[in-house]
Order: sequence, then C-alpha cells, then structure tokens
Amino acid sequence: MPRLLPLLPLLFLLLPPPVPGLGLRGASGRGPDCGPCRPERCPAPARCPAPGFAVRDECDCCARCLGAEGASCGGPAGARCGPGLVCASRAAGAAPEGTGLCVCAQRGAVCGSDGRSYPSICALRLRARHAPRAHPGHLHKVRDGHCEFAPVVVIPPQSIHNVTGAQVYLSCEVRAVPTPVITWRKVTHSSEGTQVLEELPGDHVNIAVQVRGGPADHEAIAWILINPLRKEDEGVYQCHAANTVGEAQSHGTVTVLELSKYKSPHFPAPDDHM
Repeated sequence: MPRLLPLLPLLFLLLPPPVPGLGLRGASGRGPDCGPCRPERCPAPARCPAPGFAVRDECDCCARCLGAEGASCGGPAGARCGPGLVCASRAAGAAPEGTGLCVCAQRGAVCGSDGRSYPSICALRLRARHAPRAHPGHLHKVRDGHCEFAPVVVIPPQSIHNVTGAQVYLSCEVRAVPTPVITWRKVTHSSEGTQVLEELPGDHVNIAVQVRGGPADHEAIAWILINPLRKEDEGVYQCHAANTVGEAQSHGTVTVLELSKYKSPHFPAPDDHM
C-alpha cells in the first residue's frame, strides 16, 4: 500500500474528463451546460410579484421570477412556483402536456386582519409583502374562511303596477357572511297611525315566499309571489335580511289597478234589441 501512494496523482491525471449533460454540477452549483455568465445577454428582468419571487436561473446568472398563484408552471420552460405554492396538473386537454398551474399548498379562503377575505393564505401573504409595513405582522390571518360582514342589499325589490287577477312577484338579492335569514313583511299602519310590519306569507293563501342561495358566492335571493293579485294586496313590501353581524332592509311598492275599470265598454250587436 505505501508503494501506491506516489502513483495516485498520476492516476487522477489519466482519468477521462466529466462528460457534459450528466447532471453534474460544479462547486458553484451551476449546471454542466452553463457557459460563462454574461449579464448583458440576459433578457430584461421582469417585475416579480414580490421580492421573495425573484431568483437566479439554473446557471446562477440571469434573474427570473417564480410563478405566482394562478401562473403556468412545468413544461419545457421549467417554470417554477413561488414560496408556499405547488404546481398542480391541469385537466387533460386544457393546456400543453406537462404543464400546470401554481396553486397554494394550503387550500381554502382566509380572513385577514384588514377585514378582507383572501382566496388563500398565499394570496394574503403576497398582499402583506406589497402593503406598507406599519409593524411586523401588520397583516395576518385572523381565521379560516371568509370574513364576516353584515347583509348588503345588492338588488332591491322594484315597485310594480298591475291589475287585479294578475300574477306578480318582487325579488331581493342580498350578500352577507354568514348566510343571512331573509324575510318579507308588508308595511301597514294601525288605526292610531303607527307602523305595523306583517310577516308574510302569514294567512294569505295567494302569497308564497321562496329563498335560495346565489347567484354568486355568499349571496341569497328571495322572492314573494302574489297570485292572484287583489286590491287589498296593494302597499309597501319590505325585504329584511339579518345575520349575526347586522341587518339590512329594502322596500318595494305594489300598486293594484281595478281590472273592471279598464275593460272595454260593451257595444250591442246590430241584431241586439234595444
């Protein structure tokens, strides 16, 4: 063994050089196919979504951006996703094979300390990087799920005019978190002149009330259907929405015209006896 020690340097000189393309990296971490770094040949640096999304390319030479939430990833270009994001495959045929979308590793909407709802914790963190920093942790997650807020009437009921015997309806669209309870009330006045709210449908056999979710997230739409319309149905109808945060209301007026007053007068036929 002592006789081999002087021969070791000679053996290293006789070994063949590393073959390019085998995935070997030098001490600097640069790929084997990377030539000398020439910054003047680098493409113009793009404006990254946040400082944490700016990195160097595989050759540790040119600046590039990591993909933000919703950006394309994978594929021949080898685009990578930013911190906290993973590259999720798209549905077959929706994009070139091998490509995907950057999605947050932690799914689900969150409520931020600024009172705004964010589609994911990644979106909140990205917003925090851009927002002015009053102090560390100025913008953080308060809880999972959307932020709660009092009902807001998106589309109020419209006032309508129609004749007795017709079918009419009023609708009211409300947005709130948590989902509000929506009720319809008819505004009347007592003999003393004080306002009275009569909850509907009550005992009215010609009135029906329906509520369903949508059309958008955290919205609900309520209808009140009157069929057949009677003269005593005339008045002001209130759409009232309430949840644990607050309440809102809006009004619509129903005006009823007597059909008998608008019928064509009867003219006797020539052979009618006068």
